[in-house]
Amino acid sequence: MKRACSLLLMTLLAATFFTGTTQTWAQTSWKQIPIPKLPPFKPAEPKRIELPNGMVIFLQEDHELPLIDGTARIRGGERSVPAEKAGLIDIYGEVWRTGGTKTQTGDQLDDFLEQRAAKVETGGTGDSTTIGWSCLKEDFDDVFRVFNDLLMNPEFRAEKIEIAQKGAYDGISRRNDDAGQIAGREAAKLVYGANSPLARVPEYATVAAVTRKDLVEWHERTVHPNNIIVGVVGDFDSAKMEARLREAFGSWQKGPASENTEIKPETAKPAYYLVEKRDVNQSNIQMLALGTTRRNPDYYAISVFNEAFGGGFSSRLVNDIRTTKGLAYAVGGGIGTSFDHDGMLRLMVRTKSATTFESIQALDEEIGNLAQNPINGEEISRAKDSILNAFVFRFDSPEKVLQEKMTYEFYGYPLDFLEKYQEGIEHVTKADVAKVAAKYLHRDQMAVLVVGNPAEFDKAAASLGPANKIDVTIPAAPKGLLPEQPGAGQ
Repeated sequence: MKRACSLLLMTLLAATFFTGTTQTWAQTSWKQIPIPKLPPFKPAEPKRIELPNGMVIFLQEDHELPLIDGTARIRGGERSVPAEKAGLIDIYGEVWRTGGTKTQTGDQLDDFLEQRAAKVETGGTGDSTTIGWSCLKEDFDDVFRVFNDLLMNPEFRAEKIEIAQKGAYDGISRRNDDAGQIAGREAAKLVYGANSPLARVPEYATVAAVTRKDLVEWHERTVHPNNIIVGVVGDFDSAKMEARLREAFGSWQKGPASENTEIKPETAKPAYYLVEKRDVNQSNIQMLALGTTRRNPDYYAISVFNEAFGGGFSSRLVNDIRTTKGLAYAVGGGIGTSFDHDGMLRLMVRTKSATTFESIQALDEEIGNLAQNPINGEEISRAKDSILNAFVFRFDSPEKVLQEKMTYEFYGYPLDFLEKYQEGIEHVTKADVAKVAAKYLHRDQMAVLVVGNPAEFDKAAASLGPANKIDVTIPAAPKGLLPEQPGAGQ
């Protein structure tokens, strides 16, 4: 039946193609097909509740499936950890869950949750820690009790701390295996400074210094209702869920407010920086400088510039360096914008060793060419379409919208920031894009980082001048820490 219908359709198309009307249509450029304006972006709004103790709760109903998921995001993360304890938050985020509660071990919690096809997970990042759950609607009460017990009464059992530390040691021993990982790590050091909380990395000694007392004190210092944002999405009635959460958290007393860690970037001087990695035949190249924040009025124009210049397969960098010149396996980048600190301005190329300098030169030309050949109207239109059409996928579920709203709450942005973003992008002009390119992209202020094998670089690389060699040797572990010292090579 399907085959018969397909043949019939093909016959009809063939017959109509040669009619005058269809012939005229076939000769019309696809660019002349009218495209309607995007409708206003109005995602389903979660309900926001603020308890007297300062806890903020977002509730987002979604009745498509009989599931209820929740997350608590807590202010304070690795950026607030002393340098001599770097890695503490990774260990905390793991052992918070695996260590169990005062009444149940982590293994017992595993068994309890697996029987219900549910999960409760913990973790940590640079500026926050999280604990969340996912379960069937019918199991909510049981799973929420586990979540609440773990939130209030974690045990941080010593044997689980040891396991987490051993995992961290293994990660340290392998961190120079991947050239891309090296490039990302060293790029952060060049932009923010090697001692910056945004660039620090755990070492054997700092991980070994983390104790159970540290984890307990961190929990006691940060886990207070006025430092927590809770988001719940799923198949529930908002009024009943609000009552349940008020019952669980309403009597919890406020604690000390989380302290903001001041970030003072110490950006490296413009120069050529080299990490020698002799077991690769490709170079990871990054041109680096300090970016800006999303509070900057230039944010919308920067977003359009980034998409047009280095954001996707239709961007200028991809078309010129990858497609036309055939130099790059991957290329892209732009002016970085972060929520609460200046992002990284970063242009990246991954190329074969023998075209390392040629690729750097190609990036130089693209930057220099912006003054004479600014991003044009067609590129801007394509970039805007790409950004705005991506909303369909970025925020195609109530859960994604909820997470975005929680992010704005966490960083103190207006809760309608998402809705205003569409309007902001639509209003960006060619002049706006040219302005941000000239304002932020200065080749003479950028550091150039190369991770690769200099023995295979093209000879012209010498014209970059003397390289500032970066030593990525892994500091040795304290004596007796490891049964066998992992290799520290590249």
